[in-house]
Amino acid sequence: MSSGECRSLARHRAILRGAAPLPAFGLTIALAAAMPAQAQASADATIAGPSRDDLITVTATGTALPNDESGQPVTVIGADEIAAIQGPDLARVLERAPGVTITRNGGAGGFTGVRVRGADAEQLLVLVDGVRVAEVAAPGGGFDFGNLTAGSIGKIELLRGSNSVVWGSQAIGGVMAITTAAPEGVTASAEYGANDSRYATASAGGSAGALSGALAGSYFRTDGFSAATIGTEPDGFRQYQGTGRLRAELAPGFALTATGRYARGRLEIDGYPPPTYFVFDDTAEYQKTREASGRVGALYDAGGLSLNAGLARSDTRRQLFDPAIGPDSYYTTRGRSTRAELFGRAALPSAFALDFGADSEWTRFSTTYDARARARLSSGHALLGWYGSRLTVAAGARIDDHSRFGSAVTLGANANLALNEAWRVRASYGEGFKAPTLFQLLSDYGNAALDPERSRSFDLGVERGERGGPLHFSLTAFRRDSRDLIDFVSCFGSSAPLCANRPFGTYDNVSRARAEGIEAELGARLGEHFSASAAYSYVHATNRATGNDLARRPRHALTLAGDWATPLGGLALGADLRLVSDSYDDAGNFTRLDGYALTTVRAALPLGQRFELFGRVENLFDVTYQTAAGYGTAGRSAFGGVRARF
Repeated sequence: MSSGECRSLARHRAILRGAAPLPAFGLTIALAAAMPAQAQASADATIAGPSRDDLITVTATGTALPNDESGQPVTVIGADEIAAIQGPDLARVLERAPGVTITRNGGAGGFTGVRVRGADAEQLLVLVDGVRVAEVAAPGGGFDFGNLTAGSIGKIELLRGSNSVVWGSQAIGGVMAITTAAPEGVTASAEYGANDSRYATASAGGSAGALSGALAGSYFRTDGFSAATIGTEPDGFRQYQGTGRLRAELAPGFALTATGRYARGRLEIDGYPPPTYFVFDDTAEYQKTREASGRVGALYDAGGLSLNAGLARSDTRRQLFDPAIGPDSYYTTRGRSTRAELFGRAALPSAFALDFGADSEWTRFSTTYDARARARLSSGHALLGWYGSRLTVAAGARIDDHSRFGSAVTLGANANLALNEAWRVRASYGEGFKAPTLFQLLSDYGNAALDPERSRSFDLGVERGERGGPLHFSLTAFRRDSRDLIDFVSCFGSSAPLCANRPFGTYDNVSRARAEGIEAELGARLGEHFSASAAYSYVHATNRATGNDLARRPRHALTLAGDWATPLGGLALGADLRLVSDSYDDAGNFTRLDGYALTTVRAALPLGQRFELFGRVENLFDVTYQTAAGYGTAGRSAFGGVRARF
């Protein structure tokens, strides 16, 4: 963050408390559109503490807010930490946040679901540079993290808990806002390692007068390993992606912005070969994926009013191929969402502020077997907050109107009390809803009478300091109750009216669930050159009708991390330990997934001011484990590379 933006942060607090006039370019505009500088990726930088940008969140209110003024639990992971972890695998970064567990179908590029506080992976709202990137044509409508590599990312914000008041559909488990990298100058890196893996990234950014912008790109290729546990044929992955950002300040208090992302990948997959068609094993099948997203917007800030208006689009296409049956795709899906939106903040007298917004989203999907279908979702929300010197309180409501199922109203409230300069207490109540997907409503398996999934989330926490600071501690207790959960219902042998004209099955609101537990974070700088952190979560997620554990929800997850900047020529050493308890792979709790412990060690050595050698060994002790039954995982893997900055 620039010095001007830091001054805006200080004035922002004064404005809400009635002590200063709103600057021409206030915090909301500066932070919502500014491009965070790519800090030097070394252990010294990580140990030095968080940047100012790492202390800001947009996930709580939809506009920029200091993290210590929100009553909701938000974890912010900055560019330094992402770079220090190394490599393309974003899952290893996300596992440093409490409440997060990962499910992956096979190796790199395989479907990667992120579950927050025991919610379904499809119940996490994901935004990349402000664009919702859910795969509209997918049955569950979630986002596949297997198609997003870490090297293109500059910042991750994760709000844990339901927050549909601000964000609408899908924000049941939480909200993740990802900002792509935008350095000052040029950075590049390349690495090579296990399974003939090659990963290269490059990014460049700068400004000239009223214009500022950045471009970033990456290429990743690996021979991989068999996606099927019993298989022997490697399943490779190849992907390239590019991102861009542009900002033009046309006048004091007015700017235009544009962002874009494009990714294309090819993933070899396994299936159920003849003669049995029942055993998951090696096949020659592969999948092609294309993702494109972007947003153009206008920013206005004057006289106590900040506005951020934009038009965003996300488009995902998947094609499945099987050389055994011919050269053409045997199944294709395409989903598109177009969204017009407005976020705003009005500074009111006596330390009050109103965050508000309105939007309309038009979605469409089609598959090889399903004709194109459309839906519209229009929404409006308001969140009124009082931001005192020690206490902040906010409450709001939202209404959504869906062209297929009608309207939904959600409520939310949160509070934050500073006990002293270091300690604060947080509490929040949030409601969430998730609209049925177009596939669930209108495909050959669809049920047009579906209701949206709903949730109520409570949490209470205490926190000391800031994540990445000299001493940080947080402890949060939470509970989320969900109802009307949508699941696939088999119609084999059924004469129920629901199954009419659905011989193989359909979707219905059949489930209720509860997830409750605790999250804890501890981080400390133990001297000038050493830092350590821990993120732990206990999540008990159950089906309230059967009492069974929800599938693929381990109750315990712990990540321990340490970094040491040695006196040996700037050599930096680090290690991560990931511990995950047992879970079940199925709703009936018949197939157990054993817990596991994974260790990664890493090192980085600067060569002058511009170059750095780095390397790591993942799964150091060659542990055999699974996150999804039948799918293979990587054994011990070593990687090494070089990074340059200009």
